[in-house]
Amino acid sequence: MAKIEGFRVRNFKVLKDVTLGRLQLRKDKQPLTAMTAVIGKNGVGKSALFDAFGFLADALRSGVEDACDSRGGFDKLRTQGQVGPIDFEVYYRDRENTAPFTYEVFIDVDQSGRPHVSVERMYEDRGNVFSSFFLYLEQARGVVWKGKTAVGSVDETGQGFDYLKWANAAGAGKEVKDAGWVELEDRRKLGIATLGALKQHPRISSFRRFIEGWYLSYFTPDAARGLPLAGPQKHLNIHGDNLGNVVQFMEREHPQRFQTILKNVAAKIPGIDKIDTERTNDGRLLLRFNDKGFQNPFYAQQVSDGTLKVFAYLLLLEDPTPPPFLCIEEPENGLYHKLLETLAREFREYTRRNRSSSQVFVTTHQPYFVDALEPSEVWILEKGADGFSTVRRASDDPIVNNMVAEGLPLGGLWYSDYLDARGSDAH
Repeated sequence: MAKIEGFRVRNFKVLKDVTLGRLQLRKDKQPLTAMTAVIGKNGVGKSALFDAFGFLADALRSGVEDACDSRGGFDKLRTQGQVGPIDFEVYYRDRENTAPFTYEVFIDVDQSGRPHVSVERMYEDRGNVFSSFFLYLEQARGVVWKGKTAVGSVDETGQGFDYLKWANAAGAGKEVKDAGWVELEDRRKLGIATLGALKQHPRISSFRRFIEGWYLSYFTPDAARGLPLAGPQKHLNIHGDNLGNVVQFMEREHPQRFQTILKNVAAKIPGIDKIDTERTNDGRLLLRFNDKGFQNPFYAQQVSDGTLKVFAYLLLLEDPTPPPFLCIEEPENGLYHKLLETLAREFREYTRRNRSSSQVFVTTHQPYFVDALEPSEVWILEKGADGFSTVRRASDDPIVNNMVAEGLPLGGLWYSDYLDARGSDAH
């Protein structure tokens, strides 16, 4: 299954130009690991980075104008003082042992101030400075290739490609036959949203499905304490307000897997003996937690935030059809500090269990969580002298690598300022 090897975002909030992992023009860098954590102080851009993934997913689902408006508008999103478009770049491998490709989208505003897609393109990495394309659109007009193998080429910058001349070139043969000129009606919609729905474009369709499968957790315990209508549901939604419905589904369809979850919860939260649901007379669903020391169960409205969060995360990690990309912002909130290292290991085990199909991306400011991670899995986000965010990998510092190899926990090094830029310079 698909894996993100690198991600770049430009002109988005405080992220003037931030790159994580490997890109086509950064092949000397190591790709993102299956488990990736971004750490940093308050205000350095962790939430902005998390929301960059959310924005891209929302833009696919509802269009770029809605994605901007739901966040306060384009002018609030574009990096202060910048005049260029917002740009997202995903370096992605559809399957192991296949060539990676780049998806890039530029979002700008028209003369009326309405956000739209100005440029959108998808290239297959052919291992040199030239890349074969699947999609090349400017102002919703351009060419799209049909099939599984890309043709045509652009230079290393993606510029200087006269797609109209290419499309009309005499004697282009296979290239003209296998590619078509398209004009999309709505510039506010991503091209992959429209073209990805067609069987003629399997690679674009695959990438669209990949983004549609992303799970960005905005879980709040208060939402999980709601009383949804009874009825089993396969997947936990982003806010967690269908937690009881997913329990219903797991009880019914995957009882053994659900028992595994209960055992994990019992091991991490002493006293929890059983978790099930109860249907009310008006068709609502109550989530019940049975404690060994009490005769009557506690309901979700009565249990702690931490208990609900741990249970929700473990339920998510046992999804029979796991999301390909799981993104969680500050999972430590409301949790006992000794649970954090265990939770980090659960996330990593999830990626190992679903090695070919899942990645986990986490933002955190908790050293106890970082203690369970390797330097290659941790990225440090900081504010530069100009006020914009910068990012670097912990494993880029050989001294940090050596200290971790000697048994010093990575979170402890962070707590002691060894991962900060000043701390790094000092040692």
